Amino acid sequence: MSNILRIEALHKTFVEGKVKTPVLSGVDLEVNEGEVLAILGASGSGKTTFLQIIGGLQNFDQGEVAFLDELYSKKNDEGMTALREAHFGFVYQFHHLLPELSALENVMIPLMIRKVNKSEAYKQATAILHEVGLSHRLSHKPSELSGGERQRVALARAIVKRPRILFADEPTGNLDHQSSESVMALILKLNKEFNVTVIFITHDANLAKKADRVVKMVDGILV
Repeated sequence: MSNILRIEALHKTFVEGKVKTPVLSGVDLEVNEGEVLAILGASGSGKTTFLQIIGGLQNFDQGEVAFLDELYSKKNDEGMTALREAHFGFVYQFHHLLPELSALENVMIPLMIRKVNKSEAYKQATAILHEVGLSHRLSHKPSELSGGERQRVALARAIVKRPRILFADEPTGNLDHQSSESVMALILKLNKEFNVTVIFITHDANLAKKADRVVKMVDGILV
């Protein structure tokens, strides 16, 4: 199994005035293509910062991150944006759907940004919403959906452009137990069907056990 993401000696410190707060202290990690990796850690352990860095959403101070052979340190902001757009999908604890748009329209957005013509975007978005079990909710707006359904729409939006890696930040953290189990099962289903690598962070040890591999973050290091 080949590596899709490589992290070496990663450091990050937040500086506010004269106060320096180390968040990551020399993190090393290799992620295999197609695997489901859970990063387990308590609040404040550095896991969200780590996910944002390896997802190309935040800069780091020292070390290196590489997606296949593409080094993050060699890319400017425009280059990182292009990398994210081409290869990464993101799901967060809160769905971040646009309230004025229907489920279908929300899922079409990434395709429209890619300049996919409207009829093809409609077709692809409809198909992925079927995959996540929401064929009957295409025209519903977020306010008309349950929490679990909204998170399913968010997953569909992240997957519709067929990313190589799905980054998920506490993807079930805002859901009840039943919805949480359902959304996690869907993430695992999408991993298998689309061979998308999944990296998700959680503070829930039981949820982490559903991954192929679990790494634990404590005070900015992986143990």
